[in-house]
Amino acid sequence: MKNILAQKDNFFISTDESALDIQYIHGFISQSYWAAGIPLETLQRSIKGSLCFGLYDDEKQIGFARVVSDKATFGYLADVFVDEKYRGKGLGAWMMSVIMSHPDLQGFRNWMLGTRDAHELYKKFGFTQLDQPERIMRKNDPDVYKR
Repeated sequence: MKNILAQKDNFFISTDESALDIQYIHGFISQSYWAAGIPLETLQRSIKGSLCFGLYDDEKQIGFARVVSDKATFGYLADVFVDEKYRGKGLGAWMMSVIMSHPDLQGFRNWMLGTRDAHELYKKFGFTQLDQPERIMRKNDPDVYKR
């Protein structure tokens, strides 16, 4: 395993893209509320265009996150998850700490993410709700993976 960023007991976090278990990641994300039905090929392209963080228990992948960024001014945190069997151990907060301290992701004017249920976790890392939501726009196609 290359690019190990942090280790705690038998857990570690790596940016080694070749170590990612794409089938495992796809199995989780394709069932998620934010990307239900995402085709494997689309997920693979998203990984290629991102800085990815794998969370592992020894050699077994148990979590994932990716950052879409210009590595200068902006980062979008996406697809963050920890396997349900490993939740409640502080691994999500640990992974966030490693992501937010990554040297390629420093000095940004803005970070963004979307979440339905993890607001308290992200608040610990400085994320807040939009103070001027009327200034933010998006183009959304919720049925794109169904076509």
